[in-house]
Amino acid sequence: MARVAVIGGGISGLGTALMLGRRGHRVTLFERDARQAGEDLNRDFFHWDRPRIPHAVQPHSLLAPVRTVLRTEAPDVYADLLARGAREYHEFDWFGEHPPHRPGDEDLVTLRTRRIVLEAALAAAVRREPTVEIRQGCRVRALTIEAGRPARVTGVQVGAETHRADLVVDAAGRRSPVPAWLVAAGCRPPVVDSHRAGIAYLCRWYRLRADGPRDPGRVKTGSAAPFALAGVFPSDNDTFAVNLVLSTADPTRGALTDPAVFEAAARRFPATAAWLDLDPEPRSAVLAMAGLDNRWTALADDDGPVVAGLVNAGDSLIHTNPTSGHGVSLGLRAAQHLAAQVDRIAADPVGYHAWTAQAMRPWFDAQVAADRAHGERLAESAPPSDRRAAALAACAFDDPVVMRARAQVRHLVRPADDAYGTDEVDRHVTAWLAARPEFTPQHDGPTRDQWDALVPGR
Repeated sequence: MARVAVIGGGISGLGTALMLGRRGHRVTLFERDARQAGEDLNRDFFHWDRPRIPHAVQPHSLLAPVRTVLRTEAPDVYADLLARGAREYHEFDWFGEHPPHRPGDEDLVTLRTRRIVLEAALAAAVRREPTVEIRQGCRVRALTIEAGRPARVTGVQVGAETHRADLVVDAAGRRSPVPAWLVAAGCRPPVVDSHRAGIAYLCRWYRLRADGPRDPGRVKTGSAAPFALAGVFPSDNDTFAVNLVLSTADPTRGALTDPAVFEAAARRFPATAAWLDLDPEPRSAVLAMAGLDNRWTALADDDGPVVAGLVNAGDSLIHTNPTSGHGVSLGLRAAQHLAAQVDRIAADPVGYHAWTAQAMRPWFDAQVAADRAHGERLAESAPPSDRRAAALAACAFDDPVVMRARAQVRHLVRPADDAYGTDEVDRHVTAWLAARPEFTPQHDGPTRDQWDALVPGR
């Protein structure tokens, strides 16, 4: 059995440690933060300062791979997640009555929950695992590297101690120090592909009142203006988040951190207004996040692995802006693959690098392309121009066949070209358009003048 050191105790690190431990491998997980998600979810979520993980307090929707991996690898964790308040939402729930079942439909389920709920469930399971040792509040300061072609990582340095390992997993997140350590040690540099997203996120958390209305009815969770997007993230234990997205160059961005301005702006979008009309209790300030990029960090180049004995996973490997919610799904998929192939990967990581390029890189490339187009539209306040593309998006909420294709893309089951590029989807969209000859692409959010009127001093 392999000895594995995991750097980082976030979702990817916890998932990797748990799946390895349950296969009998000896795992030591090093997490620099002395605090771990526990039983008081609201305290941990709203009052835990985590500057290295700014997205921890942003809204999440956990996509189908999270559910699939957990039900396969750790059904007890999945049951705990539901017991802590996470809720399942099937994409066909929009229609009330599901269409005739097709293979794979059962997996098109979103878990509506805050990230902290998943962290708490994973952390509790890892603490129960006898082959996993957690070193909380323990900062790894360097790698132990032996010369060779390629060089090999043989462990990690923690204080004055050297911890030996057959494989080190970098799950330290988007700010991982590991690439800099490799360069400092004289290894070839990792290959980094980074693209600025050019968008800013602002969210505010609310809780439904115990004596108030519980549901806004059949309302879409997203709305759009030419220059901004608005969305609602229904979550666990009667909480939900209202989210606004706009260009980082938008001059009104700073004003939106004022709760009154934020809420006035959110009420101009049908999706978010419907939830705010339930008179929920505000639970947070306006939480902003910008400086986002899509980044791919490969520990292999054209000459092969830059080092042996080391691989990366989660945000250390791939992170994309949160628009599509891919991060947790891709992190747990990598953890599952690592756990299943760890002996082979410890001997030679080339197969792991090839797998990540095949299984994960396409989703990164798709997000980069989508963000480029999306950022340009927001920055230019451009109206939708492609009638058929707009029809494809609108039709999904009327037609289960198109909704299925939409859900397959959203849940990382099929790439967009495959899911939407079928004769069946084409026929259904054509029929939908034929029944609506007056259809033109449009937004349901405010105009620019209406938006600017909400901002003091404009």
